[in-house]
Order: sequence, then C-alpha cells, then structure tokens
Amino acid sequence: EIDINLIDPNPRQPRTVFDEEALQELVASIKEIGILQPPVVRKVGSRYELIMGERRLRASKLAGLKVIPVIIRQTPNNELLREALIENIHRSQLNALEEGAAYSQLLNDFNCTQEELAQKLGRSRTVITNTMRLLNLPTSVQQKVAAGTISAGHARALLGLSDQNAIEKLANRIVAEGLSVRTIEEIIAISKPGGKSKKNGSGSKKSSPELKELADQVGDILDTRVRIESSGGKGEIIVEYSGAEDLQRLVKLISSARR
Repeated sequence: EIDINLIDPNPRQPRTVFDEEALQELVASIKEIGILQPPVVRKVGSRYELIMGERRLRASKLAGLKVIPVIIRQTPNNELLREALIENIHRSQLNALEEGAAYSQLLNDFNCTQEELAQKLGRSRTVITNTMRLLNLPTSVQQKVAAGTISAGHARALLGLSDQNAIEKLANRIVAEGLSVRTIEEIIAISKPGGKSKKNGSGSKKSSPELKELADQVGDILDTRVRIESSGGKGEIIVEYSGAEDLQRLVKLISSARR
C-alpha cells in the first residue's frame, strides 16, 4: 500500500477518452467495497509511475482514498505502452482510434513490422492494419468515431472513398439518418464508376432491414463484413475474410465465444 499522491500517470497511456458515467460507477464501487484489483506501478526514484489501472487510480482519487494497494513491477520504458495497450485491449476500453494510434507508436518504438507487432500483441496483422488505416480519416470523422457517434465499422466502410470531402459528407449522413454499415457500403459501391448495388434482385434469398442490422452487429464484433440471407424460414450467415491469416483470426474469435 502506498500514498496515492506518490503515483504519477503513465506518460504513454493509450486511452484518451474516459466515460464519465462509468468512472462514477467505479467510484461508488470503490467507496463500497474498495479496490478489488490493484493498479500496477513501477518505482521511479522516490515516486511511482502507473503502468496499468488509470481508471482505478482516477476513481480512487475521486473516492477520497489517501492510500491504495498496488502491484510493483519493474518495466522498461519501451514496454510501458505495450503493457497498457494489452490491458486495455483485453478490457475492450480503447476506442478504435486510440488503438490505431497506439499500434503506430509501438511500430516506431519497437522498430518492427506489422507482422512482428501482431505476434507481440497476439493480434492478427489484418486487424492492426485496418485499425491503423482509420488514422487516415478526416479529423472531423475521427472525432465522431472517438465520441462513439459513428462506429468503427462505419469508419472502415468510409475508407472505401478517397475524397476527404465525400467522406465527411457521408459521415454526416450516418449521424443524421442513422445509416447502417451495409447501407454505407452500398452507397460507396454505387458511387464508383461502373458500380452496382449489391442488393438482391430476383433471387430467392432475401435480406430484410432487421437481418442487415444483425449482420452489421456481428460484423463489428468479428471486425469484417457479414451478410445474413434468409429464404423460407432458413438462411445462411456469410462471413468474409481477406486471407488465410484473417480466417485463422475469425476461427479463434468464434471458438473463444463457445467457451
């Protein structure tokens, strides 16, 4: 247990957005039952530097704690971001842009390839590549993703456009009209030279708005495009993958969901 005022924030914390309501819920929990999982710190001179547990540290201060339990670990400078990133990924606390920025910084820190970084983090190279591509979106669109106004699935679909103004206009339509990821993909496909809508014609299999919404939800979870088609009360779920490595990633995701 150490004085809470002796703990400095992690200077390489990948998270930049903290949900205020969720933070207040954690404050109430800490006041009621204390800290169940101590933050992880490292000793730097006469003080301590946070490695993992930014929300817990903030909530503890708001709860008025003077002393908190911690786990002390010796971590080199170039591992600070990696450890904080891994914890946040596992806790699903980073938005897509924070994750992409952290990947970019790690690539520079480790001076490694995306494939090597994927191995270090236990993620697929495809996920890292696609997440980093979101950093190419216009600033106004990135702000919408960070605020949760549009989803990461929407953002990935918008990357199908090359014109920045067109991306911003379509992003505004997503917010104003509540367009689904599938609808955005249709709009982009039609807008391209020779583009055609992928909606069903006279075939027997159909995809209702409800099924499209479900497909978008599954697609966001699996980080890929998903189609659900129905005919006569039965149907099929079509999950797209970009290569053998991406297929292995999807198999692992689906397998872990069964446990």
